[in-house]
Amino acid sequence: MTSKMSKLLASAALVAAPFLATTAVADGHGDDLTYILVSHAPDSDSWWNTVKNGIALAGEQLDVTVEYRNPPTGDLADMARIIEQAAASQPDGIITTLADFDVLSGPIREAVDQGIDVIIMNSGTPEQTREVGALMFVGQPEYDAGLAAGQRAKDDGVESFVCVNHVISNAVVAERCRGFADGLGIDLGESMIDAGQDPSEIKNRVTAYLNANPETDAILTLGPVSADPTILAVEEMGIAGDIYFGTFDLGDNIVAGIKDGTIQWGIDQQPFLQAYLPVVVLANYDRYGVLPGNNINSGPGFVTADGLEMVEKFAGEYR
Repeated sequence: MTSKMSKLLASAALVAAPFLATTAVADGHGDDLTYILVSHAPDSDSWWNTVKNGIALAGEQLDVTVEYRNPPTGDLADMARIIEQAAASQPDGIITTLADFDVLSGPIREAVDQGIDVIIMNSGTPEQTREVGALMFVGQPEYDAGLAAGQRAKDDGVESFVCVNHVISNAVVAERCRGFADGLGIDLGESMIDAGQDPSEIKNRVTAYLNANPETDAILTLGPVSADPTILAVEEMGIAGDIYFGTFDLGDNIVAGIKDGTIQWGIDQQPFLQAYLPVVVLANYDRYGVLPGNNINSGPGFVTADGLEMVEKFAGEYR
């Protein structure tokens, strides 16, 4: 063998050795991973079906087990207990919403203290995420989304509005209303109503507000739970398509409302990504020790009547 050939083979061996070592470490590492996603949503909130689809697809693609747990009635004290129970089962990671910092921060911190990796999704803020010791936040910056929506509405001539809030206990979600008011350049004042979660009651409260405040230019709803009954309210009042109507999130009725002109736009925070990406992040962190350096903003994105085809096809499933 020539000296030149020996040097070439030696160089090739040095290049191949790190690759083989890396492959050996990665192979079989992180098998049998289990993650638990805990949401604050009641069983009746169909919006979370997209979240369930997101973790199911991520689990299948990454060959990990992902469980979905939630308080059936949406009771946050019950959710806190579910987080405690999830941590007691010692999963490889917990993905959870932070719908109420005062109620949920304690159980989340306890999980972190037990050595469980936690990612906050959907509800909460990056600041709260750091405070509880979670790895990162995946979701929509709610105030910024509301601000962008308000600025859009202002450009469209809106000067007053009512925000139909069906989750008044979730202070972070209320930031959507505050951002919208700031985008319009007005005080929120009494423009936000506590709608509750009963569809009939939401419809009645929206109707009562609009009858008492006929000068209202616009309606802002915060998801299908409040949007669907509000659609019925404006239809029964005969003002569908005449009053400016924007909403957060998507769903079958919201997409239909955008299509027929009842709703001007929907803000897609992409719940599929809010569920899918944390599973991807945790699996790669457990298997290879890699972790994104920043939080991930999944929204906002405005959905209008233009380009509805893909959204309509997957609304309620992946959008």
